[in-house]
Amino acid sequence: MSRILIVDDEANILSALKRTLNAKDEFDGTSPGYEIDTYTDARAALVASEEKSFDLVISDYRMPELDGVAFLTDFRYRQPDCIRIILSGMTDLAGLVLAINEVEIYRFISKPWNDFELRSAVAGALRFQKLAIENQQLADELRKIRSESHKHSLTQVNWGPDGSVLLDGDETS
Repeated sequence: MSRILIVDDEANILSALKRTLNAKDEFDGTSPGYEIDTYTDARAALVASEEKSFDLVISDYRMPELDGVAFLTDFRYRQPDCIRIILSGMTDLAGLVLAINEVEIYRFISKPWNDFELRSAVAGALRFQKLAIENQQLADELRKIRSESHKHSLTQVNWGPDGSVLLDGDETS
């Protein structure tokens, strides 16, 4: 089960997001069953991020005391593998560019959001995160295999006086 953190200074927005993300699918009647933690205070959400691990974080862009970019910057240092999404009712191009470049957000979603697009963005982000983690694990395994094989490979070359390679048992002339 994926764990999602949502931070917005408006409690009614948090309730609506939680309800939307865990809504039953129209076609098969299933719910994704996300475990969702919500916070109206970005600093309290940062404290929670030191105790719990999250797969995805959604943050409002405009919040008092700590805006979405500042919050996600701090959050990214605590949980770098967590996918980050910004939600905002205002389109501030400079702020959006900053969020993309410095915080490496996965997606920007505008308020009011389209329920289907929000659920699709979250599902896509979680699939992306899962693939990224699997790729990292495979790369780690490959590095381990390569380092093991290098232990058994030729690590020292014995050169003859004429520049030839001497094998064990060869005598130098």
